[in-house]
Amino acid sequence: MQRRTLLRVGLVAGVAVAAGAGLLATMSPARRDGLLTPSAREFFAAVARGVLGPLLPVDASAAQHALDAHLQRLEAAISGMPPGVQAEIDELITIAISTPGRRLLIGVPTPWADARGSEVEAALLNLRDSSVALRQQVYQALRELTNAAFFADASTWPLMGYAGQRPVPNRSAA
Repeated sequence: MQRRTLLRVGLVAGVAVAAGAGLLATMSPARRDGLLTPSAREFFAAVARGVLGPLLPVDASAAQHALDAHLQRLEAAISGMPPGVQAEIDELITIAISTPGRRLLIGVPTPWADARGSEVEAALLNLRDSSVALRQQVYQALRELTNAAFFADASTWPLMGYAGQRPVPNRSAA
């Protein structure tokens, strides 16, 4: 590659990164005062339907109740993380809730509020199997956040066959 070509590529890449950073700064935030924004809630509800699928109740009202409780636990989990991790999660959510992020990074053409669980599940599997490390990291982050928040509640443990903690025998009484 010639020196001039290399300089042009570097200049174009620098302008693209600056434009992307400027665009990111103008997007709506993922959280306000530690709570997910409505668009972030739609995003994580869709991700939960894609990750948890058959673990969610079949009844629409019960499923919505389970998702609402899940989103509250997710907000609490993110708020309990170190500030640097929270900032990274906020950046990921901000990108994912944008139309270009939803379509290009995640691979879901439908708005998050309308996305079916099977559609999101397929997109997540594509992220997992991607040859691009960043897309694999997005998959891992979304899956781990979703599972950690969902299974943090003892009422969900039987869904994975976990009966809960066994009582510890009191050996000092013997």
